[in-house]
Amino acid sequence: MNTADRTEERTEDSAGNRAPQHADSAAQPASRRESLQGWVPELASEAELSAALEQAFDYRGDITLTLKSGETIAGYIFDRVTGASLADSFLRILPQNGAERRKISYADIAALAFSGRDTAAGKSWEAWVRKYHEKKAAGEQNIGLEPDRLDD
Repeated sequence: MNTADRTEERTEDSAGNRAPQHADSAAQPASRRESLQGWVPELASEAELSAALEQAFDYRGDITLTLKSGETIAGYIFDRVTGASLADSFLRILPQNGAERRKISYADIAALAFSGRDTAAGKSWEAWVRKYHEKKAAGEQNIGLEPDRLDD
C-alpha cells in the first residue's frame, strides 16, 4: 500500500495513552515506537501532557517542544523528573542545534511532536532473530550481528 494512501486513527493502550495507528497496521500495538514518529499528541489535560512526555522520554529520536512562550526546541530528551504537579515536574533536553542542555518545566510546555527518526525502531532482539532466520533459510553463511547505519 502506498504510504500516501494510509489513514491515521488514534488508539488507546491499556494505560490510556493515545497514539496514532495507521489503518494498514491495525495488528500493531499503539505503544510500538514505529507508530510514534511524526505523531503530534493532543495535550488537552495535565494527564495527557504527562503521558505524552513519558512516551517522549522512551522515544529514541528527537522531539520538538513548543513552549507557552512560543519558543520551539528540537532535541533529544535524556532525563525527566516527575513531581506531584506539572510545575514540580521537568525534563532535560539536548538541543539539536548543539546549544547547551536545557531544563524545562512540564508547566511551560504547550505542545510536542515526535519529529525525529526513531533510531531504535525495528531494532528489537526479535527483529534481529527474524532477520537471522531469514538469512539462514536463504543459505547465507557467517551471519553476524552488524549495526545499521544511523545516517540514513
